[in-house]
Amino acid sequence: MRYGLPHPKPGPPPPSVTWRGLELVAERGPHGFTLAEASRRAGVSVAAPYKHFADRETLLAELATKGYREQRSRFAVAVGSGESPEEQLAAFASAYVRFAAEEPALFDITFNAGLNKSRFTELASAGDEVAGLLLPVARRLAPDPDEASDLLLRVAGAAHGLAVFLRQGLFGVGSGALADTAEKAARTARAITRQHDA
Repeated sequence: MRYGLPHPKPGPPPPSVTWRGLELVAERGPHGFTLAEASRRAGVSVAAPYKHFADRETLLAELATKGYREQRSRFAVAVGSGESPEEQLAAFASAYVRFAAEEPALFDITFNAGLNKSRFTELASAGDEVAGLLLPVARRLAPDPDEASDLLLRVAGAAHGLAVFLRQGLFGVGSGALADTAEKAARTARAITRQHDA
């Protein structure tokens, strides 16, 4: 997976700085590093990133945008695998857990960086694209837009909670724990959609 930078200032940014930033997020969380640290780890001058990023949040916004785009790609495949909206939401929930486990740094940036989307329009658009993929599925079960949004939030919220529990080790470790938790997420999504239909 490549983490390119969609809206830098003229000239390409040092790709190693982007990678090192993601690496530092994995080690310390979204707020646990500086651009200077990413630069030093990448072996470039401390001033180099500032030619392309106004500050650390700008780098995080680029990575969060990549996180949303990776989610959309994964969720599109998941939704495409189900025939009914119930199964499509179940597959989405399973894919959500897998994204959190397989891309933990991107997951943390996307949900824990506290970025102001009004400042980063491309980030806001990437998030809207994820919602634009999933809301039509929910609308097939709940034609009212508010009800559809609530239904999707309940499914996503349950998947998010299971993903966090998995990362905390509550369900064990390894590929078996991931597979079991992904299936839990799918079962939970099915239960939520059944409750909605009742």
